[in-house]
Amino acid sequence: MSLKTDSICVHGAQDRNNKTGAVAVPIYQSATFAHPGVGASTGYDYARVQNPTREPLERLVAALENGLECAAFASGMAALDALLWLLPAGARMLATSDLYGGSVRLFDQLAPRTGLRVDYLDTNDLAELRRLAGPDVKAVFVETPSNPMMNVTDIAAVREAIGPDVLLAVDNTFLTPCLQRPLELGADVVVHSGTKYLGGHNDTLAGFLVTRSAGIAERLRFITKTVGTGLSPFDSFLLIRGLKTLHLRVERAQASAMETALWLRAHPKVRRVFYPGLPEHPGHAVSRRQAAGSGAMISFEVDSPATAERVLEGVRLILYAESLGGVETLITYPLLQTHSDVPEWKREALGITDRLLRLSVGVEAVSDIIADLERALS
Repeated sequence: MSLKTDSICVHGAQDRNNKTGAVAVPIYQSATFAHPGVGASTGYDYARVQNPTREPLERLVAALENGLECAAFASGMAALDALLWLLPAGARMLATSDLYGGSVRLFDQLAPRTGLRVDYLDTNDLAELRRLAGPDVKAVFVETPSNPMMNVTDIAAVREAIGPDVLLAVDNTFLTPCLQRPLELGADVVVHSGTKYLGGHNDTLAGFLVTRSAGIAERLRFITKTVGTGLSPFDSFLLIRGLKTLHLRVERAQASAMETALWLRAHPKVRRVFYPGLPEHPGHAVSRRQAAGSGAMISFEVDSPATAERVLEGVRLILYAESLGGVETLITYPLLQTHSDVPEWKREALGITDRLLRLSVGVEAVSDIIADLERALS
């Protein structure tokens, strides 16, 4: 039976092991599983390999992304680290220049110890992408929209530019499979920080890698078994519960984000608003072509560092906190939080200044969100 995304969110994690009729997937809090006989298995042997709470979650996320298989990890960074294990020793990877600071920290400070070299570029500059994509380039990593500058990359165009033999990985955390499915646009692997929209309640860490390739899926299973970074049963339970309302949360938050972006654009103390849903955004046309919406993440630049600090200290409903994608509206100062480990010269080049704020619009009444921003800005 072919289901729409909304229905997959609700019903996509059915428990095939439970004969009690329980509607919710149980928490199978077991590290090991008894064998029914010599050389026989129930399908579960040791929880580092697989667990019957994690498995339905992985099926659900794979179905949402229209993938073949999914691997669930203990955090988004654990998932990203596992992605790097897919690459051969001494490989070179190209990556979007404007990335989440934690990704940059991994790529620049830990990955080189394995011989991996990461070069950054504007992944919409296809001529530069082709120039850099030599025989030693084994992967391209794209974040779209990017964090925090909300730059949009044309996934299908990147796929065409690099050819079929280079692994294309796309971070889809900001838009979720409700709005964008990178595998359908040519990506080999989709990356998610499940901590964000997929979990949706700011109460657990998780990460996902989704693929359509049987070969990549087999290697991911091996990596999970060997390294032991698979998601725990209880966290898997929380992600299944959160995903049931993903489509509702994304729809509500996106509508509020559009209204908030329009309000910010008109405010005298706001210099620029970075949101793909606005017609003047450079990536607006590409976003409309490859995604079903613009999401609920907004970055905006205010008139001075003092105004930025006043907003952060003045909000009451909105919470000054890291992370994004939960039901609560959060405001972040990338300079001091998410991108503090990015070199200063690079932050300046990207526009991550002491005037830039990032807003994750939640599901509160949009009038209350705007009123809180108005009070803080004033």
